[in-house]
Amino acid sequence: MFLYRNAAWFAKGLREYTKSGYESASKDFVPDDLEVQVPGRAFLVTGGNSGIGKATAIEIAKRGGTVHLACRDPERAAGAKGEIIRESGNQNIFLHIVDLSEPKKIWKFVENFKQEHKLHVLINNAGCMVNERELTEDGLEKNFATNTLGVYILTTALIPVLEKEHDPRVITVSSGGMLVQKLNTSDLQSERAAFNGTMVYAQNKRQQVVLTERWAQMHPAIHFSSVHPGWVDTPAVRLSMPGFHARLGDRLRSAAQGADTVLWLAVSPAAAAHPSGLFFQDRKPVSRHLPLARTSSSPAEEEKLIEILEQLAQRFK
Repeated sequence: MFLYRNAAWFAKGLREYTKSGYESASKDFVPDDLEVQVPGRAFLVTGGNSGIGKATAIEIAKRGGTVHLACRDPERAAGAKGEIIRESGNQNIFLHIVDLSEPKKIWKFVENFKQEHKLHVLINNAGCMVNERELTEDGLEKNFATNTLGVYILTTALIPVLEKEHDPRVITVSSGGMLVQKLNTSDLQSERAAFNGTMVYAQNKRQQVVLTERWAQMHPAIHFSSVHPGWVDTPAVRLSMPGFHARLGDRLRSAAQGADTVLWLAVSPAAAAHPSGLFFQDRKPVSRHLPLARTSSSPAEEEKLIEILEQLAQRFK
């Protein structure tokens, strides 16, 4: 079944997730959906210094939005900020240095942020794929710390800030890799099975989609969504998946193509007309599961995920 799921996923990916898949899907896009201006609205983009995050930030800035970049590397972040200002002509670009693998620093960042800024849209874009099991200084497996616990803490800590504003949204950039994974709460930090960074990352991305669904149920004042951006040519993909990158080559989407649905979910009135909690691909809600893949999880399993994350989050608060 595992091999079937991967074969089905890759075949689906070649049809839908590549550049040609985007070009085909974009024929059905409504151009006016992105003909919007968003002055006065504030957007926080994690990992906004490169790839999909930077492409999204540039487009938001062009539309007049205030953009907060939450990045790990000060030097790269400063370069991205300058590039966004130059390309957009928008000076309302703010830089925050925070590593999502360090939960204590996330809590501290949010405490400082909410004293000085408002927020309408959170875009959880930052992520990592570490191919050898690595522990953070807090003793957390690094992929889990960044992709799951970090996203959980940042989002839940900012929910009270978002709820104060009109039309608040949270967009989490997931991955099609999650389609080959069923939620597994018994080994969240990859301590038992043989470590495979690609599969751990895919499991984290499944966790993000589950969290998005649950948050939508728990916080109806906020519009939550998760998104598969397609297979995109980004620095992260080149570094973490060199074989995949070499195999797909120029069939990979550009960063701008990968960012299209993220941007649409962040700024378009049409996106907010969809129910909260859905999983999107190329501006359309799509299934969270492959046919016959048996990757659905029970409410009890999903509750267990939230319970574990909340206990960990509070430990580092």
